[in-house]
Amino acid sequence: MAATKSKAVYNVYRALSHGLSPLLYLHLHWRKLRGLEHPLRWPERLGRPSLPRPPGQLLWIHAVSLGEGMAAIPVIKQCIQRRPDLTILMTTTTSSAFEVIEKRLPTGVIHQFAPVDTPSAMDSFLGHWKPNAIVIMESELWPNLIMGASERGITLALLNARVSTKSFKRWSGPLLLPLVSLMLSKFSLIVPLSNMQAIHFQLLHAPPFVINFSGDLKYVVEEFDISEGEIRSIEDLKVHLAHRKVWMASSIHKGEEEVILGIHKVLMQQYPDVLTIIVPRHPQHGKEIAQQLWKEGHSVALRSQHDKLVGDTNLYVVDTLGELKHLYRLTPVAVIGGSFLPTLSGHNISEAAAAGCAVLTGPYVGHFSRMVLEMQRLNPLSVLQGT
Repeated sequence: MAATKSKAVYNVYRALSHGLSPLLYLHLHWRKLRGLEHPLRWPERLGRPSLPRPPGQLLWIHAVSLGEGMAAIPVIKQCIQRRPDLTILMTTTTSSAFEVIEKRLPTGVIHQFAPVDTPSAMDSFLGHWKPNAIVIMESELWPNLIMGASERGITLALLNARVSTKSFKRWSGPLLLPLVSLMLSKFSLIVPLSNMQAIHFQLLHAPPFVINFSGDLKYVVEEFDISEGEIRSIEDLKVHLAHRKVWMASSIHKGEEEVILGIHKVLMQQYPDVLTIIVPRHPQHGKEIAQQLWKEGHSVALRSQHDKLVGDTNLYVVDTLGELKHLYRLTPVAVIGGSFLPTLSGHNISEAAAAGCAVLTGPYVGHFSRMVLEMQRLNPLSVLQGT
């Protein structure tokens, strides 16, 4: 009876995702015009490959965005070391992830943009690449992907598996639980990032024997080299900031800049020479912040324009990608965004902590709450969380 209901819910989802395909096509066009999709490779999102499939066995690793993609790279390197004959296909969803990750992928790894979860796009993608196994990072549970892979006999694994509190409540409901439990039953391996996440997956009816705990992969994200030009730029910044009070707000989402700029104004009253470094989650948002600040008469430097930090510059907006780890070394204090609005769920704080920063976050940290608690247990002052 339960299996019949699960299949019925999936059939409804498949029919709806098929019917909405024309709207998703228009949505991708709109995203392309806004610079949110790759201008030339966006058809890959419709399951249209831009490269041929090499012969032999192929492993598909999917990560939606930059954080998940960086966590996947050590896994990819281990796979290559153990199975050099294996072709690895990596997909990401966001353009920002592509711009950073593609430069860091080992030689021979194929990159494509992930297809949207419509029957036609997913069937086309799976039919072309014919993966022998699929590794999904974190929480990308898409029914057409998982069911399509299962029907083709493709092995499925979920690494760094997590489900947010909001998603857990939604997935546990009578409408979605049959579909979620059906999807989870298709996995041969689920590796949750914490014991609590393991419990969540069991409550969502994941088979207990496929759940194996190994820790959070974001702790093992590797240090990557940057170009000589970028090194000189960072060193130049270090010289300029040597005698100034500096703090940084990183991974800032839309709406959070108001919180950060409010703090900046308060600090300016006590420390007129303070420099606030703002690193938005998305580079385009950085340009928008800078333009608004310029209109208001502020002296702002924009990193992508190579603006210099002149004497009266109190705001430095970083609208570039891939430099955050190095920028953390310039500041004693890092405020981690994605945590000040109830619709958000935090970002990785370990990079800032590893650089020696005092870390502050807002109250909404999602599954990173475990990371916060672990650091506070070791040093109560290492991470301060707002309420």
